[in-house]
Amino acid sequence: MSLSMLKAVRRTAATQLESVGALAGPSTRHRCNRTFSQSASRQAAQDGEPGGSSQSSAQFGAVPDAIAKARGSSSSRARPARSPAATDAQAPVLLRASRVPSSKIGRFLHYGSLAASMGWGAATESVRRSAGGESTGSVFMSDANVRRLVSSLTRMRGAALKLGQFMSIQDNHMLPPEIERVLSQVQSHANYMPDWQMERVMSSELGPDWSSLFATFDRTPIASASIGQVHRATLPSGQAVAVKVQFPGIRDSITSDLSYLTPLLASSAILPRGLYLQNTIAVMKRELADECDYLKEAEAGRKFAKMLEGDEYFDTPQIIDAGCTERVLTMTWMEGKSLSRMKGMTQERRDKIGTGVLRLCLQELFHFRFMQTDPNWGNFLYNPATDRLGLIDFGASRQYSKEFMDSWFALLSAAIRGDREIMKAESKNIGYFTGEEEELMIDAHLSSMSLLSVPFAHQGVYDFSNQTITDDVRKYIPIMLKHRLTPPPQETYSLNRKLSGAFLMCAKLGARVDCGKLWEDWAAGYPYPEPKV
Repeated sequence: MSLSMLKAVRRTAATQLESVGALAGPSTRHRCNRTFSQSASRQAAQDGEPGGSSQSSAQFGAVPDAIAKARGSSSSRARPARSPAATDAQAPVLLRASRVPSSKIGRFLHYGSLAASMGWGAATESVRRSAGGESTGSVFMSDANVRRLVSSLTRMRGAALKLGQFMSIQDNHMLPPEIERVLSQVQSHANYMPDWQMERVMSSELGPDWSSLFATFDRTPIASASIGQVHRATLPSGQAVAVKVQFPGIRDSITSDLSYLTPLLASSAILPRGLYLQNTIAVMKRELADECDYLKEAEAGRKFAKMLEGDEYFDTPQIIDAGCTERVLTMTWMEGKSLSRMKGMTQERRDKIGTGVLRLCLQELFHFRFMQTDPNWGNFLYNPATDRLGLIDFGASRQYSKEFMDSWFALLSAAIRGDREIMKAESKNIGYFTGEEEELMIDAHLSSMSLLSVPFAHQGVYDFSNQTITDDVRKYIPIMLKHRLTPPPQETYSLNRKLSGAFLMCAKLGARVDCGKLWEDWAAGYPYPEPKV
């Protein structure tokens, strides 16, 4: 190896390992090149893991799917099992028991180890490429480092996994393909708490005799996501319920986790400047804190149940108060199959589902000003026996002020009419502009907003299977990233996430929807009387 190559490797390793120093602070920076394995093992024992090692078993089960980019019986031990969902349209998701690091020091050691290993991985990749190895893209996101990230995110869960999902949908097509690849692979590998750790959470939240609340409780979860896992159970009355149990330490580690992750992301130099990382993290921190409060989610579930009472198409679960705390949520079981795992549907059924989902979006925005902003397909269950959709997750529910919604309605209405002057004025009112933007940025923003309105401006049935919104909006993203002078308004992060996700759902369904009629029936008369809840 030449001297110049050795120097390049040294510089790359130093740059990447510096991120560990940023995580730990100046007093510990000199220890960045040490291995963290022994410390992590000691911390595992302190966290209370029996024998200092995790239990391990695997099963196939259903978990929430990756949020895609927009546009375009009881037992005391976990056991392997195959969910019926595993035979449906999508590949099964591998579930594995793995202790969740719950203390701040344990999580810090894990992130520090990740940063060091990725730094060394980047240096190794630099050497490989210098020696003539074929590869493109960031050396920081090599295949080996992608595998490291996937393994780390599936074990840590919480803020790390949520941040990646959040950034991938805060605006369209902003993240590099390497990051999208990580998020996609993470969704195919989901860890759940070993039985002893789940028992500890349930006992601390509902008391040592918590099992007396249930006639049966399946100790192997049916699903696992970023902040918790779901178990099936029955009440003494015979009512089937779903019990969501939060991973330990997730809520208390939000701030520290994000403080560890920020310099790691910044040092990678793969995130575009226009993402406004600090602002994105600040918004995400508030939203994740809300999602970690299951009492808030329970209240949101009750609110949706009242607002959608008697609805012609949507069902909501009943919240079981006796089984709810800040970290445990119990609700009646909803029969049905996730939309992500439906196949062989007739065109009529696809159209009905797409129409229902978009109608609900308009109701949430302009009737309720209260929206469940997670567009995950797994949040919708189709019940073929009733031909209805069930809603099962309310953690990402957001309330919007009347002032904001007034301006946002005016902006979208102007986009439907093609009135760019009103669009420009309302965009400034909302906070998209500072007033000092170049015309290039203004035109790109207005054009992208116009594309959002295309289905609603269309006369007659809009065929989402033929939509070109994804490709059309893509060309404006680099311009907005480069010339944006202020981060997007905070309210729009969640709103755009839901709307773009709804459009994508319709496109994947191949739904044909009369969006213009939906707008006239459910939005054009804004403002509407607020529902009594």
